[in-house]
Amino acid sequence: MESPTPPSLSKMTIAIIWIVLLLITTLLFNTLLKDINNPNQQLTVSINEFGEQQVVLKQNRYGHYLASGEINGQTVEFLVDTGATLVAIPQHIAEKLQLKKGYQFESQTANGSSTSYLTKIDTLSLGGIVMENVPASISSGMEFDEILLGMSFLKHLKITQQGKELRLSLP
Repeated sequence: MESPTPPSLSKMTIAIIWIVLLLITTLLFNTLLKDINNPNQQLTVSINEFGEQQVVLKQNRYGHYLASGEINGQTVEFLVDTGATLVAIPQHIAEKLQLKKGYQFESQTANGSSTSYLTKIDTLSLGGIVMENVPASISSGMEFDEILLGMSFLKHLKITQQGKELRLSLP
């Protein structure tokens, strides 16, 4: 007695299964890359041994400190940059945030000089540390998707680095 042969899958069914598997793999890989690039997507404020509010940032695999935060209630990604005088916002992000351009000036960056505009951020928050009326610039020469978290915000914080962690505390 012969055993029945299993029904064969159609070529269309096999193609759909492969497409679904590729989509799932792509989503998982993109999530993993995002976690590697920005290990600070969920920040919390704690109280350190001096009774100060603090946020602890972890270095990404490139040695940078990226962190998710908010400008005027909208989620953004910051790159901590102690060499930036102001919080520097790429023009394409400033447009999405509906920031107003003020005084125009030339700024010097690692990529050369570019045109920038003064602006003011109503509310900037990083893991629960919130500041209002933060001076910033809108920079036309920045093509990336991170906002440089410069000294106009950082100068109000105590900053300590140890190993692969950066502690920002509000004295």
